Amino acid sequence: MNSRSPMVKLEYQHRQAAHCESGTISALLRHGGLDISEPMAFGLSGALSFAYVPVIKIGGMPLISYRMPPGYVVKGLARRLGLKIKFERFRDPVAGMQALRSHLELGRPVGMQTSVFWLPYFPPDMRFHFNAHNLVAYGFEDERYYISDPTFESPMEADGRALQKARFVKGALAPRGLLYYPVDLPATIDHRSAVEGALRQTLRVMLGAPLPIIGVKGIRHISKKVRRLGRGADSGDSQGKLFLGHMVRMQEEIGTGGGGFRFLFGSFLQEAGKLLQSTGLGEVANDFTDVGDEWRRFALYTAKMIKGRMEFNYEVLADQLQQIARLEESAFLRLKGLQLK
Repeated sequence: MNSRSPMVKLEYQHRQAAHCESGTISALLRHGGLDISEPMAFGLSGALSFAYVPVIKIGGMPLISYRMPPGYVVKGLARRLGLKIKFERFRDPVAGMQALRSHLELGRPVGMQTSVFWLPYFPPDMRFHFNAHNLVAYGFEDERYYISDPTFESPMEADGRALQKARFVKGALAPRGLLYYPVDLPATIDHRSAVEGALRQTLRVMLGAPLPIIGVKGIRHISKKVRRLGRGADSGDSQGKLFLGHMVRMQEEIGTGGGGFRFLFGSFLQEAGKLLQSTGLGEVANDFTDVGDEWRRFALYTAKMIKGRMEFNYEVLADQLQQIARLEESAFLRLKGLQLK
């Protein structure tokens, strides 16, 4: 006899977060008894970065990323802390939904990768085809699921059909029904070793990447591209405006973005400074707040120019990106020069 529960609602604390992936894994770990904040989860994963990758397209435009690829926060944090995270993917959507229900019946909340476009609780003007949005399922009633989406202030609900579409959408970054959950958590964390390892990795990416499209070099590279868009036959071209609009969308809408990740990294440095009794880390944290402000200023200028509220000027935007590159380089060099021991 197959007796399926008509309702399961786990005791799970919803937390709004700055970013979906770091917010999801932080909440799952806290639920499992490992108290780790979202900034600490993000910083320890070593996920902060910048990359301009023209060979990879998002909506027909080059990939511009302000962090490591989707999934890196969870996997990077697991490697850094010695966590065991179970990942499950499915070819059959029906089997994927049955597995989700089984985990919940066992009393296990699970993280999921989904498409924003098919989540019914997102307002229509916020829906777009981004397939790497993370959230937690913590219960169901008949065919409705209880969702803790870090993007929102309060818990949400989604019907089974919509959730299945969101989990099994095709295209770039297709989630293939991904479920994940911690299965083995350490009793203690060696914060000093974890912080130092994460900082070394982030510094390698931002200051030492050999490719000119990665890290601080990548920010300078894209500044030169923006400057070229404003010269000669390309001046005022609609393609240039589309590119800049895409850049701002990647920055501000998809996964928190440039400024948001810099603020989150600054919060990580503040928390790490207190744990390690390092005033230097706390001081450099302020530098990343300034960097985040400059990224937001770039987005504001671009949006105003595209909407006709400011005169369109590629030179101003290119100069702003150069200013961001200078500030990021200075902040990372200060971080590199710290002696934590």
